[in-house]
Amino acid sequence: MFDKMFLTLQMLRGDLAARLNSDEEGATAVEYGLLVALIAAVIVGVVATLGTEIQGAFQTVVDAMP
Repeated sequence: MFDKMFLTLQMLRGDLAARLNSDEEGATAVEYGLLVALIAAVIVGVVATLGTEIQGAFQTVVDAMP
C-alpha cells in the first residue's frame, strides 16, 4: 500500500519537475491545489493506519499493567 503511494508521489514529483523545466510558465494554482490535496490524503491515510496500530500497542501495555 505504501509502496504504491510512494511511487505515485514520485511520479507526480517527476511530472511537476518536468513541467517546471519546460517552456511553460510553471504549474497553475489548480495543479498546486491538487498536489496539496494528494499529499494531505496520503498523510491522512498514513496517520489513520499508524494511529490504529499505535493505539493497539498502547492498549496492550495498559492491559499488561496490574
